[in-house]
Amino acid sequence: DPTPPTPVHWRPLGVRSRYNPRTGQHERVQDVPVPVHLPPAAHQGLWGGEGWVRGYRYARNDKLSTRLPKTWKPQLFRRQFYSEILDATLTITVTMRTLDLIDEAFGFDFYILKARAGAAYQHQTSFLQTPKVDMCSKLGMDLKRTMLLRLARKDPKLHPDDPAKREAIYHKYREFVIPEEEAEWVGLSLEEAIEKQRLLEKKDPVPLFKVYAEELVNKLKEEALQKK
Repeated sequence: DPTPPTPVHWRPLGVRSRYNPRTGQHERVQDVPVPVHLPPAAHQGLWGGEGWVRGYRYARNDKLSTRLPKTWKPQLFRRQFYSEILDATLTITVTMRTLDLIDEAFGFDFYILKARAGAAYQHQTSFLQTPKVDMCSKLGMDLKRTMLLRLARKDPKLHPDDPAKREAIYHKYREFVIPEEEAEWVGLSLEEAIEKQRLLEKKDPVPLFKVYAEELVNKLKEEALQKK
């Protein structure tokens, strides 16, 4: 996915060059993103693109002292979210940025499904998907796949005793519906995708006796037709 991630830990300059008053000339500049480390815990929660930033700090805030390594980590919270599509309450580790993004998207399900303009995670579809580079979470992509599959199948298990409510929910998220065969691939890791493709291509060998039996039956049918 060529979509660049939304800057979270740094601010882009937004220009290709700027004036240097010391030299009196314009100098080329470029945006260099801050390297962000995503620990395994980030893929088990929804950190909203935040991660660990590693750098250095001065001892006792004295610039003449020795630089010491330091890792800045986001503040994490355990929060409960209700998913209309899944009809389930999920307890997930999030950051304050995630909570803000959910509010901006007008709901948890919309945060998972709808996002800024950008390339889709794996397939170019007719709507805007949450780019993988902004989700930065295996849990988030797994939730997206589960939601897309339920929308594609219009699963009757959602509110089985209230068809009107079920149809209202499917109508609310109708813009995100994609074919089921595409939804099955959304959010899969490379290893999962390879295994899925292997199973699709795998063909169980047909026993020879079945092959010969089928040939014999066809031959007998042809002989019977010729006699008539």
